[in-house]
Amino acid sequence: MSEILKIDSVSKHFGGLMAINDVSFSINEGETLGLMGPNGAGKTTLVNMVTGKYLADSGNIQFMGHDITRMPAYRRCKLGISRTYQIPRPFPELTALMSVVVSALYGKDRANQSLEDAATEATHYLEFCGLFSKRNVLGKDLTLYELRGLELARALATTPKLIFVDEVMAGLNPGEAYKAVRLLERAKEEFGVTILWIEHVMAALMQAAQRVVVLHYGQKICEGLPQDVANDPYVIECYLGSCHV
Repeated sequence: MSEILKIDSVSKHFGGLMAINDVSFSINEGETLGLMGPNGAGKTTLVNMVTGKYLADSGNIQFMGHDITRMPAYRRCKLGISRTYQIPRPFPELTALMSVVVSALYGKDRANQSLEDAATEATHYLEFCGLFSKRNVLGKDLTLYELRGLELARALATTPKLIFVDEVMAGLNPGEAYKAVRLLERAKEEFGVTILWIEHVMAALMQAAQRVVVLHYGQKICEGLPQDVANDPYVIECYLGSCHV
């Protein structure tokens, strides 16, 4: 498998807080890579650095041969990087359909793409995510599970190569969580996307990921196969709350 993303010695601090400290790893095309760690480990901060919300203080990020370290977020999106959010961020006064239309228009360099074409594409992604019947419902009126689906539909509408999925199971009941995981698996199969899945719940990643990277206090403490990571004494210690870096 070819390497799609390479993160090389990146660091980020906020004032006196070192949120990410010299972290390095790569993702292979077509892979599901799990990124996990206790609350406050730096998972979302790292994703924000790759997607362009924050710029790295040091280090280098390469995506499909492009140096994106200092690239603005919209250019990273057009290259093929998209994401969902742990706390869904709908357009509250837009319908589900129009929210996905925005993504379909934004994520591509198609000078002649019409609103009608974007709506057709948006309908396809809503259908895939099980939200066709909710297409005319405002974002503010959707349930949490429906908002999770809308987040994925919007991400897919940008036609990404790589999707960052941030704690998709947070707040869902077991049945909804199972359906959310299955939807991600189907998205990978149907659209050929690579997935970096950020998750606090270890059991979910053990089933879905080919490899897992573990962060703790902004540092990478482990990387490997899911079963090896799950049995690593240092990882277990960190999750039990007695680990200190």
